[in-house]
Amino acid sequence: MSDDNPHSSNGSANKSFIDKIVQVFTGEPQNKDELVNVINDAEDRDLIKPETKQMIEGVLEVAEMRVRDIMIPRSQMVTLNINQSLDEFLPTILESAHSRFPVVNDDLDDVEGILLAKDLLAFGFNGNTPSFCIKDVIRPAMIVPESKKVESLLKEFRSKRYHMAIVVDEYGGVSGVVTIEDILELIVGEIEDETDEAIDEEIKHLASNVYQVKALTDLEDFDEYFNCNFDKTDDDADTIGGLVLHQFGHMPQKGEETKIGDFDIKVVSADSRRLQTLQISIPKDHEINGKITD
Repeated sequence: MSDDNPHSSNGSANKSFIDKIVQVFTGEPQNKDELVNVINDAEDRDLIKPETKQMIEGVLEVAEMRVRDIMIPRSQMVTLNINQSLDEFLPTILESAHSRFPVVNDDLDDVEGILLAKDLLAFGFNGNTPSFCIKDVIRPAMIVPESKKVESLLKEFRSKRYHMAIVVDEYGGVSGVVTIEDILELIVGEIEDETDEAIDEEIKHLASNVYQVKALTDLEDFDEYFNCNFDKTDDDADTIGGLVLHQFGHMPQKGEETKIGDFDIKVVSADSRRLQTLQISIPKDHEINGKITD
């Protein structure tokens, strides 16, 4: 006997999922685990794409995080001194390729404001511009506590049109900085911009004893290239990223550093779920491919 409604089976499946979604907004499920099950079920039924699921999971993570969990720590902040001349701090701007810079007095805890790199354009293309004074172009700094919820900060960024905030501890000291990009990357993954160099090969020589390495580089290939024995360090790791992750003991953020043997390792890019790119600084006099590094 033929089925009068050939789509009834699929319709029933969709209805089942829709019923679950309705439950989410009518009081059920009662916890995050049950909500995650609904999302996983949606992906299994091809109702949402894996990328969509990843973003939903990112949103759920953001909802539970505090600013201290995602901020760039004080030691890694790139700042400008309000007493410097344009010629003195311009190399810092060019080298970092950032678009916003906290401007401080002699003490890092004394933040005077934020400098937008684009505000310097008028001083570079107008020969009649009067002498430059950084105090005239800096903008007010947004100050937030470490304990502030990331979700709340994102709303504040959007409403006030800020892109950067200075993070302070309970004593009022500067503990770091956070940007709207840091938050968005938790949801959508790493955001590459025009200044980010694409890395096509797994291992790229940058300068003297500094290399850029994809986190998924096989440990055997890494050992062969760098003439080391990292593959023997951890039986559970197959890639350099896996070994570095084990060394940290947590999912590191962009800019975090560690050391394995004589190699200094810095996280160049990562999101809340995976490492992507690492910067490897090897010791001087280390032999690579028959050559001694400077």
